[in-house]
Amino acid sequence: MEIEELSLPGLLLFKPRVHGDARGFFLETWRERDYRHLTGRLVQDNQSRSGYGVLRGLHYQLANPQGKLVRVARGRVYDVAVDIRRGSPTFGRWAGVTLDDEQHHQLWVPPGFAHGFCVLSESADFCYRCSDYYAPGDEYGIAWDDPGLDIDWGVPSPTVSGRDRDWPALADADPASLPSVE
Repeated sequence: MEIEELSLPGLLLFKPRVHGDARGFFLETWRERDYRHLTGRLVQDNQSRSGYGVLRGLHYQLANPQGKLVRVARGRVYDVAVDIRRGSPTFGRWAGVTLDDEQHHQLWVPPGFAHGFCVLSESADFCYRCSDYYAPGDEYGIAWDDPGLDIDWGVPSPTVSGRDRDWPALADADPASLPSVE
């Protein structure tokens, strides 16, 4: 397992060994000791399927912050993490990576970051392994098209839910609804 530190502190890209031949491939998607760099334990797995151009995000939980180890089981997405921690030296900065079913990279998004992705293939199965449980009522977000972030999602007109269309820009978010550096 190769681990690459990305441009924002705590954001890690895990590059597993993929063993392939004419029959297909095999890889380990989880081996606890390889992920010792992660904070806390991982308690919930989720999977979503979305079609081309679907954009989900940018989401976070405040009272029950989730770190997320994310990967794509099928397809290709552009995945983004934004540091929204008040007091962080990298507040408002973001990093994006392409995740797909060929390289099988996994991205660790630490608690305190907003997270989202956009599907670049015909469809994608997206897997999340989370450090805290999903908590209805503790859902927050930042506008996916925030001009202050200026994220190029790789799709000209993404399909976005009504809820995701209504999130504020980071500069307009109530500071009390943002996590802080501990």
